[in-house]
Parts: sequence; structure tokens; C-alpha cells
Amino acid sequence: MIEVKQLSKKFAVENPKKLTEQERQDPRLKGRFFQSVLDVSFQCAPGQVLGLLGPNGAGKTTTLRMLSTALQPDGGQVLVNGVDVLEKPLVARQKLGFLSGSTGLYGRLTGRENIEYFGKLHGLDNETTRQRIKELSVLLDMESFLDRRSESYSTGMKQKASIARAVIHKPEVVILDEPTTGLDIMATQTVLQFIKRLTEDGVPVIFSTHHLDEVSELCSHVTVIDQGETRFNGDIDAFRALADNSLNDSFLSVLADQSANTVSSSTVAA
Repeated sequence: MIEVKQLSKKFAVENPKKLTEQERQDPRLKGRFFQSVLDVSFQCAPGQVLGLLGPNGAGKTTTLRMLSTALQPDGGQVLVNGVDVLEKPLVARQKLGFLSGSTGLYGRLTGRENIEYFGKLHGLDNETTRQRIKELSVLLDMESFLDRRSESYSTGMKQKASIARAVIHKPEVVILDEPTTGLDIMATQTVLQFIKRLTEDGVPVIFSTHHLDEVSELCSHVTVIDQGETRFNGDIDAFRALADNSLNDSFLSVLADQSANTVSSSTVAA
């Protein structure tokens, strides 16, 4: 179980003059600070896949980086099976498997060597690491390229190796930031099947994506973030019900409701 409670994070704007007009109009911009995340809350229970949705710039990646301990929140709380991520980040990292959208491999190492390295970082012994790599290479269909240098990998190969590296230590919670971006159909299906396997083992998975067909196939729950705040948080059936069973229309309706509320608030203020 991972519980996210009222997360917030702001960043200093080094040069406001270089902001685009769209960025200047964002209500999260306050003087020399940009409030990327204002108030985000959700939870993901064992065996669930939570689809984290939102337009570009909504605050999804910042949120996921805070969950992974890569960023320190300004406020809020993250609990992983009862462990406070902010108070005990080293303990929390052992419980988390995190794949960032910008995760890279060491190009001069083979896929196997990249994964072994992270196994050692997590304190796994050589035999356990060997067995885990054997298992993951089958599940992620990596046998044909595992012992080649990763600098020669295709996008799909790199992503599979990165996922294996993220879960080598059998984490209690897995966080995936757009794991299928740039993948072909076959590689995408391998990744989706792997996520299903994680849920069968009772692992909570937070899955950020822009592809609503993947949400339909995988997710039991949905959280929508817009302008740094949680706009919807519920199960997939409740999300579908927002717009006659259409995920696309449901997503747009959540954003439209927020837009209408913003206009209404502005009118009252005026």
C-alpha cells in the first residue's frame, strides 16, 4: 500500500523574463516561484494498478519524483506500507521500484551488467541477483540482447532493461512514469503483461500514461491531476461513468469542470 497525502512542491524561477506567455498565465506562478504541485492525494492498494493522468505540465512527474524520494516535498506525506518516505528515505527506497521517464543505462555495460549493478546497490547477493535476472529476462523477453552493450539497444530494449533494473530487488510498490513511450506494439504488450504479472503478485503499481487504451486494459483506479491538484480520484468504473463509459470524454470532462470552476471563481472575484 502506498498513501499520498496533500503533497506540495514549488520551484524558484531563475529568470521570469524567459517564461512563455502560457507559463506566465499559469495560476501556479506566484512571483519568483512556481507551485508545480499544490495538493495531490491518492492511494494504491496491493494488487491495484492506479492510472495517473493529466495534461502536460500538470505536475505528474514532479509528484512521482517525490514518491521516489528523488525530490523533497514542501508539504504532505507519503507512506509505503506504513513507512514515512520523508522521515526514512533509505528504508523507503528499498521498498520502491521507480522507473523515470528519463532513466538511462550505462552504455558501455551490457543489460545484464546494468541490472547486476543495481542488484548490488540493493544489497542482493550474487546468486539471488543471477536468479532474478534469469526470471526477469524471460518475463520481459530480453534473452536475445541481455549480454550486448546497452549503447546498441533500441528504445524498447532499453526500456525493458530499465524496468528490470527498477524491480530487481522485488519492491513492495512499483512506480512507472510513462513506461511505454516510444515503444512498438510488441514491446508495449510485453511491458503491459509484465505489469499485470506484478499485480497478480499483489504489488501496487502506479502507472503514469497518456494512453487511455492502456488505462482501460490495466487500471483498476484512476487519479487525474491538473494544475498541481487532484481533480479526480476513484475506481475505473466511477471514472467511466463521468461520460457515458468513454475514458477520453471522462478525462476531458474532469478538465472542463476545473476550467469552468476557474472561470466562475475569476468572475466572482472581479
